Amino acid sequence: MSAPQPSKLAFVPFVSVENMMRLVNRIGVSTVLTELASYIEEDFGRWELFDKTPRVASHSAEGVIELMPTSDGIMYGFKYVNGHPKNMANGLQTVTALGLMSHVDNGYPALLTEMTLLTALRTAATSAMVAKHLAPTHSHTMAMIGNGAQSEFQALAMAALCGIKTLRLYDIDAAATNKLIQNLSGHGLELVACSSAQEAVEGAQIITTCTADKQLATILTDNMVGSGVHINAIGGDCPGKTELHHDILYRSDVFVEFEPQTRIEGEIQQVPADFPVSEMWKVINGESKGRTHDGQITLFDGVGFAIEDFSALRYIRDKIHNTAFYQELDMLADPDDPRDLFGMLQRARGDEK
Repeated sequence: MSAPQPSKLAFVPFVSVENMMRLVNRIGVSTVLTELASYIEEDFGRWELFDKTPRVASHSAEGVIELMPTSDGIMYGFKYVNGHPKNMANGLQTVTALGLMSHVDNGYPALLTEMTLLTALRTAATSAMVAKHLAPTHSHTMAMIGNGAQSEFQALAMAALCGIKTLRLYDIDAAATNKLIQNLSGHGLELVACSSAQEAVEGAQIITTCTADKQLATILTDNMVGSGVHINAIGGDCPGKTELHHDILYRSDVFVEFEPQTRIEGEIQQVPADFPVSEMWKVINGESKGRTHDGQITLFDGVGFAIEDFSALRYIRDKIHNTAFYQELDMLADPDDPRDLFGMLQRARGDEK
């Protein structure tokens, strides 16, 4: 007796790293960032429809492993992601990720995908979408402090959505800055290597901090931040990991994704629980004010939230439709009679004889 053939429902679309790269390169990185930012903004606009919970985190001395789930009532999505700052010294990625999207009505998965590249894209798209709402009008220069794996994505997203033309770069490792300059040459950006964070912020309307160390660091001090700038602080994403001196927070209007999570993981873990913040979905929906005057310092305390990953999964699912940029994986046992899972197993014995 031959083994039963998988049903149509047994197959789940899978986007490998290779196919993700092919898809992004076919569309174009800047276009992907722009389109992905629109998906994220759209989902922020319907924020109240989503399940919202801080990510489920398992911390260790070396880093953190997290699950980031959410649902809009129709689809469910989650991301598995790690953050291990010491990995780079061993030739490993600091962040790796994969994601799954499923139908709420029957629980069957609709997409499985790599999310290491996709997380880099969605993080940059989120930062630029937020900056579009909060940064000074006609911003043209950004300081990029921390020139690691996320930096090129941030630069291209800010160029595409906010009109950034000049990048002032600093990293404690000059090789990282040289890597960024090499990667972004030919992208129409003026790239300026700086010898310190202080030098990098000079003349910048947007300051991005994106460092990896799991510690209470001070990448920016109060005297380095002039009036009227927008700070895109995205390196702090777990307890005990920050980048800004707390005095900067008291001079800024602070904007967050999901306040209960950011209180634990973001820059605002340094300040009292009643320190005022605004959630970005309210700014997008007109319920809270964003930038109100030229001298205002706006600060996006970005730690990453599950709804952004949901948007990214939704985007990829739409984009792979009717393309060759995915594989069908036989992942679900789906017998003709749902009660006869053992029978399906028994009938498969014919292939082993």
